[in-house]
Amino acid sequence: MNILITGANRGLGLEFVNQYKMSSNNRIFACCRNPQQLQIEEENVTVHKLDVTSLDNMKELKSEIANTPIDLLIHNAGVYGSKNSFGNVDVDSWLNTLKINTIAPLKLSEILVDNVAASQKKMIAIITSKMGSISDNTSGGSYVYRTSKSAVNMVGVSMSRDLKPQGITVLLLHPGWVETDMGGSNALLKPKESVEGMCKVIETTTDSGAFFAYDGQKINW
Repeated sequence: MNILITGANRGLGLEFVNQYKMSSNNRIFACCRNPQQLQIEEENVTVHKLDVTSLDNMKELKSEIANTPIDLLIHNAGVYGSKNSFGNVDVDSWLNTLKINTIAPLKLSEILVDNVAASQKKMIAIITSKMGSISDNTSGGSYVYRTSKSAVNMVGVSMSRDLKPQGITVLLLHPGWVETDMGGSNALLKPKESVEGMCKVIETTTDSGAFFAYDGQKINW
């Protein structure tokens, strides 16, 4: 498979690279804002510069890969944004978080849709969060992050409808609470366990527009 991963220089993105690169049948396009941070020497991995807030960067990436089919496009790049509570929300942080977490997966999908449609697997996976589930929100707060993930969930569902005629499957994946820079040291999962689970969901499901946890359980909206 040809697999393109955003936010590939650390955390879940780097773990996706490490797991998928183990098969010589996979070709990995590892994308991140600062390529010098990602030193990988495997022949089946190439590193590409991608700032997901830049449409120009997205178009440059498209030029680099040209018409190469992309079996699996993983939108992993994401930020938490400000943690301000009600009455204190940082609007600039909110707008930047929406650019990265919500708008970027849609715009990059638009730019690379022909590459995905030309592949065999034809799959787009968006790494979202259960914190974007409205029915699961019992604690309030986290306005910036929650809204960005609720919004990208809607993006994924709409894309699943719009891209169905091209045979493209769109998955929304909750990685769990993972020990990354974002998740912190108290998290319940290591990146390896989370990504192993998400890879299994990617491998086994064709339920386009569905929202799955890393362990294969469906999540309510």
